[in-house]
Amino acid sequence: VLLAAAVCTKAGKAIVSRQFVEMTRTRIEGLLAAFPKLMNTGKQHTFVETESVRYVYQPMEKLYMVLITTKNSNILEDLETLRLFSRVIPEYCRALEENEISEHCFDLIFAFDEIVALGYRENVNLAQIRTFTEMDSHEEKVFRAVRETQEREAKAEMRRKAKELQQARRDAERQGKKAPGFGGFGSSAVSGGTTAAMITETIIETEKPKVAPAPARPSGPSKALKLGAKGKEVDNFVDKLKSEGENIMTSVGKRSTEAAKVLAPPVNMESVHMKIEEKISLTCGRDGGLQNMELHGMIMLHISDEKCARIRLHVENEDKRGVQLQTHPNVDKKLFTAESQIGLKNPDKSFPINSDVGVLKWRLQTTEESFIPLTINCWPSESGNSCDVNIEYELQEETLELNDVIITIPLPSGVGVPVIGEIDGEYRHDGRRNLLEWCLPVIDAKNKSGSLEFSIVGQPNDFFPVQVSFISKKNYCNIQVTKVTQVDGNSPVRFSTETTFLVDKYEIL
Repeated sequence: VLLAAAVCTKAGKAIVSRQFVEMTRTRIEGLLAAFPKLMNTGKQHTFVETESVRYVYQPMEKLYMVLITTKNSNILEDLETLRLFSRVIPEYCRALEENEISEHCFDLIFAFDEIVALGYRENVNLAQIRTFTEMDSHEEKVFRAVRETQEREAKAEMRRKAKELQQARRDAERQGKKAPGFGGFGSSAVSGGTTAAMITETIIETEKPKVAPAPARPSGPSKALKLGAKGKEVDNFVDKLKSEGENIMTSVGKRSTEAAKVLAPPVNMESVHMKIEEKISLTCGRDGGLQNMELHGMIMLHISDEKCARIRLHVENEDKRGVQLQTHPNVDKKLFTAESQIGLKNPDKSFPINSDVGVLKWRLQTTEESFIPLTINCWPSESGNSCDVNIEYELQEETLELNDVIITIPLPSGVGVPVIGEIDGEYRHDGRRNLLEWCLPVIDAKNKSGSLEFSIVGQPNDFFPVQVSFISKKNYCNIQVTKVTQVDGNSPVRFSTETTFLVDKYEIL
C-alpha cells in the first residue's frame, strides 16, 4: 500500500505531502525528517527501508520526490508510480524550486489523487491525468457563446428602440404637438414630449462609457488601500505572458466567439420556431475500429403566437441507419407512425406558448465503422530519439459541413516545440497544457481530407488520446420538418428552423 507521496527538500522539510491513509501531521513530518539521515551519501539508490516503512525516492535538482510505502509493497510497481509522479510535477511547475512547488500545491495534490486512490495505483497515464484535472466543458463554452449572442441582440434592440423614441420626439416637436405616450407614460399629466426625451436620453446615455473625474488628493503619502492595484498586477502579468509568446484569450475565448457565429439564431424568427439539435459521442481505436458511437437528437418547438398553437408538424425522415425515434407522451403516436406528422393526442388542445417543448427525439448507437462522420488516422513512428507523427482526416459523410474543427493532439512535456512539416489549415501550440491544436475552419465535400506532419521528442503512446471538436449547421441524421399546417383547414403556417450538430465526446484512444 502507498502511504504518502511528498515533495521535500534535501533536509527533509515537507513542501507538499499527500497521505492516502489515515496519518497524523506529526507522523508524516517525522518520517520525512528522518528520510535524509537514512540515505548513505555518495551512493545511488532508489529506495531505503526502516523497520516499518520503505522510502522510494527520486532526486529532482534541490528537491526529492518521495513515496512512503509499506515494506511488503511491490517495489517494481512503486518505481513505475514514482516515475509518473516525477513527470506530473513539471506539468504544473515551471521550475523545480520550493516556492514554485508551494505556489502550485493544490494543482499537484489534485493530480496526485488521480494517480493513487486509497493507497492503490490507478491505471492512468499522463494525458488522462491532464484531461481529468482540466475539467474542460464543451457545453459551458456553447452556453457562454449563446448567452453572449443574446446579450448582443438585446443591446441592438435597445439601441433601435432608443432611436424610435428619439425620432418620435423630434416629429412631435416639429409638428408642435405632444409626443405620443410610451407604455404607461402617455396618460400621466407630465408632457409626453418630456417623457419621451427622458426615456430616450436615459437609454442612449447607458451606451456611453462614463468617465469618472479624478478626485483631488492630498499631496502627502497615503497608506490607504489602492483599489486599482490588483488590476495593474493582472495586466502586467498578462503582458509578461504575451512577451513569452503565450496566446492570451478572453474569458469567452476564440472558440466560443466562433461558436456564437455558427450558433447565432436566425434573424427572422417566425411565430413557429424549431430547434433541431444533435450531439455525438464517439470513441475509436488508434489502429482502426469503432468502439462505440452514440448520437442523440431532438426537435424543440417554440410558439410565440396563440393563433399558431394548434398545428401539426410534417416530418421527413430519410435516415437509413436504423435510428430509434420517440415522440413526446402527449403527441399522437399513431398519427406520427402512419403519416409522419407530429400533433397532439387531443386535437382541440394547443401547444404551450413561449416555451421550448421537446416533441420528438431520436437515438443512434452503433459500432459500424462506415457510420463515422469524420475519420482520424494518427500514425506516430519513432526515428532515433524523436518521433515523426503523421495525422490525417477524411470526411466520410459528405452531406455534412463541419465548422470550426479543432483536432487536439497531446504532446510530451518538457521537450520543446514541435517541428511542423506539412499542414493543411493552421495550428496552435499550447506550451502550458502540452497540446498541439490543428485548426480547420471548414470541412465539407470540397475539402474532405487533409494531413499534418510534425516531429518532436517522444514515444508513440504520448500522442494519444486525440480529441476532435466541431460545430455544424447540418444534422447527421436526415430528419427535417418540411411543413407546418393548422389542425383546422390544413392551411400552411410560416415557420423557421435552427439546426445544430455538436460534439459531446470524440476521441481516438
